[in-house]
Amino acid sequence: MPETTHPMADLWPEALKKKAAPIRLAAFDVDGIMSNGRLYFSATGDELKGFNILDGLGLKQLMAAGITVAVITGRRSALTEKRMNDLGITHLMQGREDKKVALQELVSTMDVLPEQIAYMGDDLPDLPAIRFAGLGITVPNGYWLAQKHADYCTRAAGGEGAVREACDLILASQNKLDEALAKYLEPDA
Repeated sequence: MPETTHPMADLWPEALKKKAAPIRLAAFDVDGIMSNGRLYFSATGDELKGFNILDGLGLKQLMAAGITVAVITGRRSALTEKRMNDLGITHLMQGREDKKVALQELVSTMDVLPEQIAYMGDDLPDLPAIRFAGLGITVPNGYWLAQKHADYCTRAAGGEGAVREACDLILASQNKLDEALAKYLEPDA
């Protein structure tokens, strides 16, 4: 299998890759991270939300590599529940503005240390979780204070492949990205 080199690999400092290497739990916010942060409502009050398909595959690749994926969101949404079910994500905590507390509750059921946790969020409710996690990640369209305290700010915006970028960072830092990509690079029979 040909070796792959992620186009961001040279832009990820060694210190960042060192923080990403031990990650065993990756937790993500939804609005502003998995979506663009906009909320759309129909005239009848139905909520609409867009999820990026690139992000979904990245999350599946993390799980296939043995990394637990969790979602912690301040809103309750049937759409979010459906999307996470479709992706096979079982750790979904909705209606949680206290993201750090929610993350700590989740971690208390696992054998995971803070330095083995990545958290990706974009606004003030995410800030305590970003600071608690061993690897805090945010997006360029996130709140400035989240950007200031995160270890990494993706190049892609929230809802535009930022989650996939974070997943690739973690997988590449653990030397698992080539394996995750291998089946897509197999020669034609």
